[in-house]
Amino acid sequence: MSQERYRLPVGQALTEAYIDNKNDVVAALYGYHAGVPQDWERRWDRLQRGGDARAASADVASALREYNERQGASPETMRNIGAMAEGAPVVVGGQQAGLWTGPLLVIHKAVSVIGAAKSASEQLGVHVVPVFWIAGEDHDWDEANHAYVVTADQELRKLTATKPDGSRTSVSRTKIGSEQWERLVSELEQSLPSSEFKASFMETLRGLADRCSTLSDMFASIMARLFGSEGLVLLDADDAALRRVEAPMFRTMLERNDELSEAYLSAAERVKSFGYPLQAEVAEDGANLFLFQENKQDERTLLYKRDDVFRDKRGTVSWTKQELLRLADERPERFSNNVMTRPLMQDYVLPVLGVVLGPGEIAYWATTGDAFRTLGMEMPIIVPRMSFTLVDPFVVKHMAKYELGFADVMERFDEKRAAWLKNQDNLNLEQRFGEAKSAFQSMYAPLLALAGSIEKGLEKIGETNTAKIIEQIAYMESKTVEAFNKQFEASTRRMDRIKQTLLPAGKPQERVIGMAGYWNRYGDDWLSKLLAVPYSRTGGHEIVYL
Repeated sequence: MSQERYRLPVGQALTEAYIDNKNDVVAALYGYHAGVPQDWERRWDRLQRGGDARAASADVASALREYNERQGASPETMRNIGAMAEGAPVVVGGQQAGLWTGPLLVIHKAVSVIGAAKSASEQLGVHVVPVFWIAGEDHDWDEANHAYVVTADQELRKLTATKPDGSRTSVSRTKIGSEQWERLVSELEQSLPSSEFKASFMETLRGLADRCSTLSDMFASIMARLFGSEGLVLLDADDAALRRVEAPMFRTMLERNDELSEAYLSAAERVKSFGYPLQAEVAEDGANLFLFQENKQDERTLLYKRDDVFRDKRGTVSWTKQELLRLADERPERFSNNVMTRPLMQDYVLPVLGVVLGPGEIAYWATTGDAFRTLGMEMPIIVPRMSFTLVDPFVVKHMAKYELGFADVMERFDEKRAAWLKNQDNLNLEQRFGEAKSAFQSMYAPLLALAGSIEKGLEKIGETNTAKIIEQIAYMESKTVEAFNKQFEASTRRMDRIKQTLLPAGKPQERVIGMAGYWNRYGDDWLSKLLAVPYSRTGGHEIVYL
């Protein structure tokens, strides 16, 4: 395997400022920086001194042990949960559960979490556990229900899980029946090309489908299979056992809701004062918590507040603070965090040394710093997620053949493709048709002038006539070029396959294509190569040649 680095655009100015360690921004909005070794030591020291503010490690480990056992956890994962019970720090990163794990960036985040945990362990001389936080409490089905694969015909295909009838509840509470699982596996099987690993891959998925009832379950089971040997610990944010551990923090968030709201608003103003846009809007009347309504099939409802009354957005249903406090104590599974409170809950449940985040997440975490301080907590080290582009041997071979570099594909593919085709034109079609247009115009212009001298109106008619004839010559040129280029269809298809592999739908590979095609073609080898890439605490993009 070989790899090289490429600067993939981040697309978030604030995130770029953090990665580049602009001191004023980092100090004011984040506190620590992942690229500063001393900050890891300072954060570890803070964790050792602040254990009383977090949930009991033994209680968290108990909930995680039960959950990971259900997902087929490896011995390495179970040992890591044992270390967490003794207070081991963690590096955590997460994502919403997606069909067949969703786009490759999910895999990249897990690889980054594992790399960051190993790196921190080596520096600090302590056992640091990698944890993946599955955002199963999210209710956006359309974000979770699909995966893209490249078919045997080299077409990009979207596979989709149909949402069962019911309310807008969390992904982890949305049940999928055995018939739909079989349809989903069969559809994937029909889409993927034949390979030596395909039969075992499909057998694995069917075996998992037999015991999975939700997208979150399948997601967790696949992640346990992929990263079990690395000891990755999985956590579902909507797990009932974990919710019971979180109950005191939900109570705190309700009791101090006004203070938290002010903290988010003040941090948002600070972000804007540096000239950066907000990645996540902060509502003045937002409670930053969701409630599952039992009388509406667990519909996940965002809470707003006025004085001590909490309500839904339309004000059709409401609860007093005391009613919600009682629910937090007795039925904590009815609560759910939003993007603003999830970081606080994560740090309450886990001794977070560092949190692995994508570009958008790094930007919106900047609005949480004051909220951490309001509760006597501290934002953990923000660790930029690494990203990768996987390049298979076919693509490597034909990139060399057509003299395409990685940057050529990512930044100027259409231009390079057109230039290659033009270079094949040994008949000089563009030049000869151009000469014909010029010759026609030079021969016709004197005639138009003559006609205009006889009757002025004929000059205008002649100009229109000229434009139509030039248009017809251009049409004939395009048809001739099209016919000529048909000789090179095999080459252009290969070039288009290069783009579809590296820049599918015009987007970075990691944001579109899922892991299924690589598991199908390479078995476990592709993931081993990702895990073998040297880790960088400040992220970056690596091109990995399979």
